[in-house]
Amino acid sequence: MTRLLVVNPNTTASMTATIAAAARAAAGHGTEIVAVTSSMGPVSIEGYYDEVFAVPGLLAAIAEGEAQGADAAIIACFDDTGLDAARAMAGIPIIGICEAAVATAAFLAKRFSIVTTLERSRVPVEALVHRYGMSGRATVRAADVPVLSLDDRNSDARDRLRAEIARAIELDRAEAIVLGCAGMADLAKALEREFGVPVVDGVGAAVKQAEGLVALGLTTSKRGSYAAPLVKIYTGPLAAFAPRALGA
Repeated sequence: MTRLLVVNPNTTASMTATIAAAARAAAGHGTEIVAVTSSMGPVSIEGYYDEVFAVPGLLAAIAEGEAQGADAAIIACFDDTGLDAARAMAGIPIIGICEAAVATAAFLAKRFSIVTTLERSRVPVEALVHRYGMSGRATVRAADVPVLSLDDRNSDARDRLRAEIARAIELDRAEAIVLGCAGMADLAKALEREFGVPVVDGVGAAVKQAEGLVALGLTTSKRGSYAAPLVKIYTGPLAAFAPRALGA
């Protein structure tokens, strides 16, 4: 049995339920999905400021999940919130859904568009696309959709998303679409049928890549960039996050 920890770094439990359902739909036989909501931080992650305050809760959830036997962990925010810190801290593979999604899309199409939520999220996602070596293949668009509106059936969030996907296919000549928010995970199959192109949900992509790493017996290198953090004292409200407390 492979146990995959899926962490929603924001504190909205309804979004965790959407993420968990997508993860379980993608998981293979013999994979257990343990989905958790961060215990502290913002209700949604929309920009650099929110992202910073989401990291402590994320790291605490991953540390606890690893201690309870998780074989790998997935960070279910398209900003890949806290990914580098989590990889340095943990002894298990850590997958970010943006990295997983763009890697998967690259197998499917020469060029693709990522459709994210708000304009303020577009530039951070573009930076990730550059980091992952996909700048020449991926265009990033924002549908002007607040994250929490994806949970509201009375909002026009889904219509805005669909309109932006249509523009991506027409104007960017996108051959595939990547959904740029974990809260969109439940929409992928319906959108794929509607638009006739592959639609990649980062949660499902991350599950399959995590399963692969576990099956291959591979985990994060601890030489250099992701070496375990040095033991030292942290003070004030962050004292519990000192590397010794996290088991480094």
